[in-house]
Amino acid sequence: MAQLAANLTMMYTELPFLERFEAAARDGFKGVEYLFPYAYSKQELADRLHAHGLSQVLFNAPAGGLDAASMDAAWGSGQRGTACIPGKEQEFQAGVLLALDYAKDLSCPRIHTMAGLLPRGVTYEQALATYISNLKWAAGQAAQCGRDVLIEPINTRDMPGFFLNLQDQAHHILQQVGADNLKVQMDLYHCQIMEGDLATKIRKYLPTGCVGHFQIAGVPERHEPDVGELNYTYLLKV
Repeated sequence: MAQLAANLTMMYTELPFLERFEAAARDGFKGVEYLFPYAYSKQELADRLHAHGLSQVLFNAPAGGLDAASMDAAWGSGQRGTACIPGKEQEFQAGVLLALDYAKDLSCPRIHTMAGLLPRGVTYEQALATYISNLKWAAGQAAQCGRDVLIEPINTRDMPGFFLNLQDQAHHILQQVGADNLKVQMDLYHCQIMEGDLATKIRKYLPTGCVGHFQIAGVPERHEPDVGELNYTYLLKV
């Protein structure tokens, strides 16, 4: 049975971030996710989760940076992850270690590491080799504390130049890394924009055990799931 979690980055945006936990619980959600926790202390977040009976199900490793300030600012400066970028291995590792530290204190079972934008002058093959090497390292670190690492194909309309775009591509990378705790974060919004044929892809990949997390939203505007071109009543039964 699917368990629904509220994405506090996308939802309840009329409220200050720390007030969104209560709003999610009031609406009946038992779990929450969001992009980044690093602007807040682990204790602040843990207190909100405990106060409202919520579980932390997912958040992202930092999009870049080597210290708390630069990690927190990375997203706003246009960084979209460092996992595929040669020469950014130190940033990637620092971000994963910080994310796992938060995950342990928040009892969060998984973290998402964004692939990053393919840099000018770097070939796909070079980026892929860096990506695989970094993911092997991250999966090893996460395994030591019982966590999963997720990778997510993201559409190129919203994020031009993003390295990882297709479901087949992501699952092939999982095979190349060969870590049981590396999974795919399957966002049906991104998948519809890039590929479509969602029911077939769900039937293909869900039974493999390699999909660690689903995300849903309306297409094309990324509003509520019941707004737009997708029939989630049907897809959620698949």
